[in-house]
Amino acid sequence: MNAEPSTADETWMRRAIELSRLCPPSETAFSVGAIIVDAAGNEIANGYSRETDPHVHAEESALAKLAPEDVRLGAAMIYSTLEPCAKRSSRPQTCTELILAAGIPRVVIAWREPDLFISDVDGVEILRAAGVSVVELPHLSPGVREVNAHLPGVAG
Repeated sequence: MNAEPSTADETWMRRAIELSRLCPPSETAFSVGAIIVDAAGNEIANGYSRETDPHVHAEESALAKLAPEDVRLGAAMIYSTLEPCAKRSSRPQTCTELILAAGIPRVVIAWREPDLFISDVDGVEILRAAGVSVVELPHLSPGVREVNAHLPGVAG
């Protein structure tokens, strides 16, 4: 399922990009920001890569700040500067699995994950196949690439 972006989507994504600037740099991982917004348009959690440990991803960090049974998740949106991971070796669950388990029905991203560390990235396809509405804001991807310009092969 695909959806059209809203003005609020752009505002929240710009905030997520700013949040990604807080990530401790890593030569082996992307710097990502994520924000979870409830159905009323209020931020209920946020996170960024390596916020709490060297392996935590942004979506994982934001979701960890909410109880799994938080009823707001069933109508929430998660804004992630990068496509949620669908393959991962550092944790038992990928961010795509965590989003699906939380029941979040709408995901907004700025940049699809390039084949830099993982090949055949398919987080968007997995989410859509599960019925999640995925909105892409590619016109904001230059800001995400700029935050990740320290990585080889990523131009700002």
